Amino acid sequence: MLEISGFDLLSSNTLGLPAHAAAMTRYRSTSQLRALSEICRAYPRAFVLGGGSNVVMERDLESLVIKVESAGVSVHSETNDELIIEAHAGENWHKFVSGCVGRGWNGLENLALIPGTVGAAPVQNIGAYGVELDQRFHSLVAWDMLDARLVDMDAADCQFSYRNSFFKQAKPGRWLILKVRFKLPRRWHAVLDYPDLRRHPVLEKAAASVTPKQIFDAVCEIRREKLPDPTLLGNAGSFFKNPIVTLAQYESLKSMVAGVVAYPQDGGLYKLAAGWLIDRAGWKGRRVGSVGVHERQALVLVNYGGATAQDIKRLAKLIQDDVMSRFGVLLEQEPVPVS
Repeated sequence: MLEISGFDLLSSNTLGLPAHAAAMTRYRSTSQLRALSEICRAYPRAFVLGGGSNVVMERDLESLVIKVESAGVSVHSETNDELIIEAHAGENWHKFVSGCVGRGWNGLENLALIPGTVGAAPVQNIGAYGVELDQRFHSLVAWDMLDARLVDMDAADCQFSYRNSFFKQAKPGRWLILKVRFKLPRRWHAVLDYPDLRRHPVLEKAAASVTPKQIFDAVCEIRREKLPDPTLLGNAGSFFKNPIVTLAQYESLKSMVAGVVAYPQDGGLYKLAAGWLIDRAGWKGRRVGSVGVHERQALVLVNYGGATAQDIKRLAKLIQDDVMSRFGVLLEQEPVPVS
């Protein structure tokens, strides 16, 4: 396997932060797995990199970066009720979703235009517009770098929770996700719970006859209106998770400030809209040197050019401290720090 020392990662992270890896190698096929485990033992740590859309990279990494570039999509199995679609980890997530919709494999359309790769999707348990990945997840195949073995994992093994999973808590570089399988229903029904989708003119007009392609197109349109293109303005998408709070915390916040945006959750909990809190605190559109908060979406921190990880961290801390001071709510960072 080819190792490239001192690899420049500037173009491999969507925040556009300057960074160099101790070394980089590419994963494309299962024939490389045992050699990959051997290579990892020569470095203090390893980091698996997909599309680089959910990371904050330090300038100099001690890590061996494993760039996942495997490809392939197929029907793994099927029944009268569902299709099980298998995709290799290196597939671009949005292209995968688009391809599924185009083939009539429906159920992922609400997750359109999320940046990153298929392999990264379970790590973060991605979700958008009323659908979470774990609702469509069947199983995955992973390689245990330490024990050099293949492992099949179901949803229980992956320990999914809001923007979290077993893999996000595991030691970085221990697990390499190879393939992910999705269960897609043959009896499809539209998920239009999210307010932006309910208000979309095309979907509103279509009503009960709405199609997966119409939802896919609407989600793409909404995301493009709200979120900056990382090829034009460096960003890592949503930088903060939506906080989950108790009923008492929610009631206390409502007594302090009017119009709090929150969504009921299981167990009597409430999910607050982090973007609303940041906007209400006056950060939307603000710039601090080479970084800032996007003018259309307060959840997105942007790199105007020349920023470092320290610049991003400093801005994030300012926002976290201000939101805590005003509302008593802790904002948790979503992108993974890489060192």
